[in-house]
Amino acid sequence: MEKLTFYALSAPEKLDRIGAYLSERLIRDVSRHRYGYVCIAMEALDQLLMACHCQSINLFVESFLKMVAKLLESEKPNLQILGTNSFVKFANIEEDTPSYHRSYDFFVSRFSEMCHSSHDDLDIRTKIRMSGIKGLQGVVRKTVNDELQANIWDPQHMDKIVPSLLFNLQHVEDSESRSPSPLQAAEKEKESPTELAERCLRELLGRAAYGNIKNAIKPVLIHLDNHSLWEPKIFATCCFRIIMYSIQPQHSHLVIQQLLGHLDANSKSAATVRAGIVEVLSEAAVIAASGSVGPTVLEVFNTLLRQLRLSIDYALTGSYDCAAGVSTKIIKEHEERMFQEAVIKTIGSFASTLPTYQQSEVMVFIMNKVPLPSSQPSLETGKAGENRNRLTQIMLLKSLLQVSVGFQCSNMLTALPSVFLDRLLSAALMEDAEIRLFVLEILISFIDRHGNRQKFSTISTVSDISVLKLKVDKCSRQDTVFMKKHGQQLYRHIYLICKEESNVQAHYEALYSMLMLISIELANEEVVVDLIRLVLAVQEIAQINEDNLTAYNRCALFALGAAYLNLISQLITVPTFCQHIHEVIETRQKDAPYLLPEDVFVETPKLSKSLDHLGPEVFFWQSKISEVLGGSGYNSDRLSTPYIPQLTDEDRLSKRKSIGETISLQVEVESRNSPEREQRAPAEEITYETLKKAIVDSVAVEEQERERRRQVVEKFQKAPFEEIAAHCGARATLLQSKLNQIFEITIRPPPSPSGTITAAYGQPQNHSIPVYEMKFPDLCVY
Repeated sequence: MEKLTFYALSAPEKLDRIGAYLSERLIRDVSRHRYGYVCIAMEALDQLLMACHCQSINLFVESFLKMVAKLLESEKPNLQILGTNSFVKFANIEEDTPSYHRSYDFFVSRFSEMCHSSHDDLDIRTKIRMSGIKGLQGVVRKTVNDELQANIWDPQHMDKIVPSLLFNLQHVEDSESRSPSPLQAAEKEKESPTELAERCLRELLGRAAYGNIKNAIKPVLIHLDNHSLWEPKIFATCCFRIIMYSIQPQHSHLVIQQLLGHLDANSKSAATVRAGIVEVLSEAAVIAASGSVGPTVLEVFNTLLRQLRLSIDYALTGSYDCAAGVSTKIIKEHEERMFQEAVIKTIGSFASTLPTYQQSEVMVFIMNKVPLPSSQPSLETGKAGENRNRLTQIMLLKSLLQVSVGFQCSNMLTALPSVFLDRLLSAALMEDAEIRLFVLEILISFIDRHGNRQKFSTISTVSDISVLKLKVDKCSRQDTVFMKKHGQQLYRHIYLICKEESNVQAHYEALYSMLMLISIELANEEVVVDLIRLVLAVQEIAQINEDNLTAYNRCALFALGAAYLNLISQLITVPTFCQHIHEVIETRQKDAPYLLPEDVFVETPKLSKSLDHLGPEVFFWQSKISEVLGGSGYNSDRLSTPYIPQLTDEDRLSKRKSIGETISLQVEVESRNSPEREQRAPAEEITYETLKKAIVDSVAVEEQERERRRQVVEKFQKAPFEEIAAHCGARATLLQSKLNQIFEITIRPPPSPSGTITAAYGQPQNHSIPVYEMKFPDLCVY
């Protein structure tokens, strides 16, 4: 062999003839079953191949590959393994000159076939499969970096290579469940087709360039479809975990796009299949992190939301073809629900990988998809349409909540833009209790930036606020601007939600958390005053009960007010305020425990039916709070003014409000702001008796004010339409006359450039000259 190698190195031009001779001998020995000579011939070829690196080696390689192909065609496993080992040695050789005419199609097909070997003997089957995997690995190494040779990334090759590797990844031998001997176990650790297939797949994907990702991923999706591997999802998740960790990070979004496209293609498949694809998407997004979404951010979420809506339609119609109304497959509603939950989880996974500004865009995008009464074209009519609208609203708000949970932003103005906040709050006025609860949870997740939410999960009157270990920061300038811009809007919706009869304990807990988080995260002195006024107005809702709330709702509102005022009094640390709050709470504990959260927010609430006959000592009085806080520098005038929600066009969207109620509230606001009310009484002498009378009569004044408001509401609910129209017309006429007076006073004729002219009696008189007759200096003319 040494002489043959020396001769080949000395005369490289003879190498092709040597190869042809050895090839001819090997073919003859194979056909005559002389396997010893076959091994000798292959050993000689291997040594010559490793020793000779000349330009004429191409012709020798042709002979070599012909002999390897002959061995692989043999039915003898040992010859197949021998041929594969020789090919692997050849694949590791770096050739100096490329070969343009060499083809590896046969080797790809044969090695893929060996990967699927079903030989009866387990050991032989394992060896053949491992040889097939090594052969594919050799083909990839030989061709992947040489653009002039056969393109291994073509679909015709990938459709064979990738499924062969996946088959060995997923295949678990029955014998592995037995307890092998220590020697057998050691051998299996050395020779595992699964590990070898995984290593080969990782190497293949690691070499994939941008334009080859699609050809490499498509066979994976087809293999998972053909073998129904989406439903258990374990193997599918394992595959894409390997893929996401193996490819280059900048190509991650291409895999996500392939999965999204596959989800669209399987939109009419079983819910379990779609759920498997979506959960794999979720896993892939977490691995890929910031590179998962790529340039088309909203397209990813649009696809997921479209699938969510399709699933709702399938669940309602029971058919994958909504137009036909006849289902060829049985749609299980609980499976569709599982799919919807998987989509919502995936939306959260994707959103968590985005920067803050893109998360904000995604939330606006999702909110714009929610069908609301304010956007009539998006609503569907009829009972089926209402069900579809409700389910769509709930699922989209769930998605929004999933995104908002991972959203962290220090600037509330950018976190909650006006367009987004208006639509979100309009959903808070809807009749559906579940939708209102989702809106509250979304708002809480935005406001809570220091993780205080869980500390207010249960409503109680805590005697010492320090046990809660709250994280409190000073209100920033951006937060102050946000509350000035949107504060009244938030208060109004909290007030209106409190008036809902369908509220349950979860709603009151969310309202309590929201009030406390606003007080901690966004509150300055003015916001605290407004929140106290709001809570006192909520107490008045339960006290007057104009909306005919149940005993539970009224007790819950009383308890909510007590819990909030108890904590806010400890936060602002005004001793007299704390004393008043604690006195009322102690009185309630003795005489009316059903007005405290400890008796209301339990499994079996202790309620009272005599809520209309409560004494004044169990209420928090606005006059008293205004007095004690006013003495500590708070705005007593604002504190003493009862809270009345500002009215907007959103009232027309609420089915719960009648025209009479809306007009009566408008007239009440107008009456409070009317010029007659603004006229101040003449100053009177202030004495000790007048001060004493004012303090004593403050309760009576509040009762009179409440009675007057009740009369106004009753009058405009029962008055005929003509009388209401006449009243409004009279006010409009009065306004127009005032405007005319203002215009007459402010409007003056234009000044004359020629100055003034003196009248006959010596009085200066303005004289107006038409513009076209005015004389302008030359410098002023252009």
